[in-house]
Amino acid sequence: MKEYSLGYSPCPNDTYIFYALSQGLIDLPFRVNTRLADVEMLNRQVEQGLLDISKVSASAVLRILDDYWLLRSGGAMGRGCGPLVVSRSPVRIQDLRDAKIAIPGNLTTAHLLLRLNGVHRGPCIPMQFDRIMPAVVSGEADAGLIIHEGRFTFASYGLHMVIDLGEWWERETGLPIPLGSIAVRRSLGAETARTLDAKIRESLRYSMDHPAAAWPYIAGHAQEMSPEIVRRHIETFVNDFSMDAGKEGEHALRRLLEAAGALENVPVPDKPLFWE
Repeated sequence: MKEYSLGYSPCPNDTYIFYALSQGLIDLPFRVNTRLADVEMLNRQVEQGLLDISKVSASAVLRILDDYWLLRSGGAMGRGCGPLVVSRSPVRIQDLRDAKIAIPGNLTTAHLLLRLNGVHRGPCIPMQFDRIMPAVVSGEADAGLIIHEGRFTFASYGLHMVIDLGEWWERETGLPIPLGSIAVRRSLGAETARTLDAKIRESLRYSMDHPAAAWPYIAGHAQEMSPEIVRRHIETFVNDFSMDAGKEGEHALRRLLEAAGALENVPVPDKPLFWE
């Protein structure tokens, strides 16, 4: 039986979606070797062709389309779920034009949105996402670009929201914010991609139908998050787009890639984004 490497993050939305599939509760015609890592690490591994199937930041898609398709299921997209810029005191984003901002990685969608917003021109310091708020509190950074559960916990660090970049994107485009997608190596073939799309949906439905069974796996990877924060994380980042990006999701992703391409002076490849 063939075996493929599958990468996703330890964040609750990913472990919720992939619980049943990773635990052998979903019948597959191949084996998957799961590897959990921070999304910036996954971005780099996919860019190097080291993973067969993986969660990637939407902003990284432009770099991998020659070798990977995207699946319509398993991604992260929605409204009210974008990255935030936070600081130690109440300021405007204009006040941070030359500031030192900690970011969760150069390839992340959060960093792309900060660049597309265009106000900040100062240095960015890449670091693991869970180090960002402590870095702002300690003064290592003037502000932080936070993702994941940071939107629920920044106030507990005494930090203030400067701008919600997801809200800014939604206001500018009228579209949901595409945060991440599942990429599959094109060489695996359309039949494998079709099967994966269906099986990821099946895995997500399993967690929806059996939340108590999935909970230990999700909580075990939740990096000391409280149960309430884990639940809010899942409620925020798992939605209808997780089942199927649909036409609106595809439009939003292409719009983001076109904006990224214009920023980098790189044309968006004339290739289908999704396997079908």
